[in-house]
Amino acid sequence: QVQLVESGGGSVQAGRSLRLSCAASGTIVSINAMGWYRQAPGKQRELVAKIQSGGSANFADSVKGRFTISRDNAKNTVYLQMNSLKPEDTAVYYCNADVRVSVLSPILTPYWGQGTQVTVSS
Repeated sequence: QVQLVESGGGSVQAGRSLRLSCAASGTIVSINAMGWYRQAPGKQRELVAKIQSGGSANFADSVKGRFTISRDNAKNTVYLQMNSLKPEDTAVYYCNADVRVSVLSPILTPYWGQGTQVTVSS
């Protein structure tokens, strides 16, 4: 089994910054993409940012220029640096990872963290 543990959420005022971390542990052969999604009340879960094992990343248009994503492959950890936060960034943020769990199979299995609340007040 694989566990994703998120940390770093909280409540901040608009314009401030937060950094989220997500560490994967368990039966891990390798991890392909790691990313962050968010879900605001009454809305669907949406992709915020995703980073491949080689370092290439993509972002939602709404966070481009404000958020950065990085990862430490040795620690199986992904980070989301959120700057210039806006009230519309308020949501539960979920970590996601596509994990290879067996050396006998190349299949990647998606895993999710439990979510961490980010609240931005105006």
